[in-house]
Amino acid sequence: MRWEFQRQFFAQSPQSENASGLKNAVILIIRHAEKADDGHGLSSLGDARAKAYASYFKNFTMDGQAVKLDDIFASRDSRVSHRPLLTAEPTAEELGLKINDRFKNNHFNELVNEIKSQPHGENILVVWHHGNIPALLRSLGADPKTLLPNGRWPGHVYDWLIELRYDEKGHLLESKRIKSFGHRELNG
Repeated sequence: MRWEFQRQFFAQSPQSENASGLKNAVILIIRHAEKADDGHGLSSLGDARAKAYASYFKNFTMDGQAVKLDDIFASRDSRVSHRPLLTAEPTAEELGLKINDRFKNNHFNELVNEIKSQPHGENILVVWHHGNIPALLRSLGADPKTLLPNGRWPGHVYDWLIELRYDEKGHLLESKRIKSFGHRELNG
């Protein structure tokens, strides 16, 4: 009896509403743009991709409907990489959004908790390092093995976009991988 009361109490407590940020949410996940041969920044191709993303996400649609981003998350700069933030900056500037870069690359669970605490129905862009995107997907309720070859983001691929769409209860409704744009579109 006591256990049943605790289970019902916690099921109805505000803590169970922790996933409210996923209700009717759209989460878009990309890998940072191409890295420079040395240093922690972007190559010229990576810089071109970051700039092209600004227009791409300004005009982004799903099922023929415009998707206006509400938030942008990028993994925090480390001593070896500033690429996620550098990739997100042109889009944030174009859309008038601030980038949330509080979370380190391997702290994706904290990122997911932050997303879940957001108001429901938000459209969110996440720019991350490819090595941790599979675990990030799992934390968001998606199966990386259905979205990525062998459940991994290949090291040479920079032009994929993962779309996660959640229903009114915050359950994953649809997940898919699409190609954003490749080298040809970047080079004119």
